[in-house]
Amino acid sequence: MSGSGTRERIVDAANALFYQLGFEQTSFTHIAEAVGITRGNFYYHFKLKDEILDAVIASRFSATEAMLELWEQVSDSPEGRLCCFAEMLMVNRVKIRGYGCPVGTLSTELAKLDHPSRHGANEIFSLFRIWLRRQFELAGRSGDADDLAMHLLARSQGVATLAHAFQDEEFIRKEVKTMREWIKGVCTCSS
Repeated sequence: MSGSGTRERIVDAANALFYQLGFEQTSFTHIAEAVGITRGNFYYHFKLKDEILDAVIASRFSATEAMLELWEQVSDSPEGRLCCFAEMLMVNRVKIRGYGCPVGTLSTELAKLDHPSRHGANEIFSLFRIWLRRQFELAGRSGDADDLAMHLLARSQGVATLAHAFQDEEFIRKEVKTMREWIKGVCTCSS
């Protein structure tokens, strides 16, 4: 396997483990075992755990950008694209019930640790906020687009947190339905 392929596998494994175990609880050994490489081979690619964290954050940021681009193609309307955001909770409901939101859990953990990479992790939230704000602007809600974006972002985080805390997948289903209805009402008000 090529060096870049091994590096990518390390980042993918670290991404999953940081989500499932948390950044602080994940060790080099956990990641090396998940990838099936020796620690020496591991250290060839990453000397510090913070280097892996930065690579994971960059990978998540790129994946989020790609997802937002896909939603732009999936629907011609801002309302449809906003509903894609809400549906993300349903698509990921099993993982959310098991571990919470990957963006929220990492951002929270890094903030508690006062880790320098917390700002990078928070940039994923900023990416969502900017994208949501743009959708609300396109729906004719320029005056309160940022407030609406923050409300929807906060709502999704609350749903993920409570679904994880209560291990309740049905709660996600009900809340996504309510979010879709809210989006429709907000977008209709602008017409």
